[in-house]
Amino acid sequence: MDRPQVVSRGEWLVARKELLAREKEAIRAKDAVDVRRRALPTVEVGKEYVFAGPGGQAGLPDLFDGRRQLIVYHFMWRHAESGFPDEDQGCPTCSLMADNMGDPRHLHASDTTLALVSRAPLASIERFQQRMGWPMPWYSSYGSDFNYDFHTSFDEDITPLEYNYKDKATLEREVPYIRSGTDAHGVSVFLRDGDRVLHTYSTYGRGVDQLIGTYQYLDLTPLGRQRHVIGFKYHDKYESAQ
Repeated sequence: MDRPQVVSRGEWLVARKELLAREKEAIRAKDAVDVRRRALPTVEVGKEYVFAGPGGQAGLPDLFDGRRQLIVYHFMWRHAESGFPDEDQGCPTCSLMADNMGDPRHLHASDTTLALVSRAPLASIERFQQRMGWPMPWYSSYGSDFNYDFHTSFDEDITPLEYNYKDKATLEREVPYIRSGTDAHGVSVFLRDGDRVLHTYSTYGRGVDQLIGTYQYLDLTPLGRQRHVIGFKYHDKYESAQ
């Protein structure tokens, strides 16, 4: 839509109140979904994963950084192994996500750590992180099963193909670009219970949209996300005038 309809203030107010009723319905529905998410059962993570980080090797419990909750953003990496032979950098959409991650002190005050994990060599991650200027902790899962077990990297020699809770046959019909040898993005949430690590939640695909503040702001506007179909650029690739 290039230009919305122009009406009188009275007509606009009628339409706005109708939309307000729908917005309240959506908020109440989300509140109910949030309650059910918090009530999900958990699965104990029994496997020991080894990550590489700025402080050396780390296990999954170390990623909590002493807090009780951990949110992992599975940051998709573009490299030869995932079908990008001329690249060694993070995915542009995942970069948009990272640009929207705010001051972590609010999460820390809620006993929660947010960390990035990519299936890429640590040297590549650190080079890209320095370029983009992001301060959040970022770990390499390269050489471990972590991405495969949480279904953001795909190799049928390691684990059956699954993404967004869809099996191989469904993916071939609906999401054919998800196939063995590729990677994708997602979010996984963990809870620490003493020495145990519990997996509580994972979401993929459009489920991650709610965490991208740029989308939420643009959804308030008549022109909407605009760039959503073709994607956003890396933030250092826009013209300086923007």
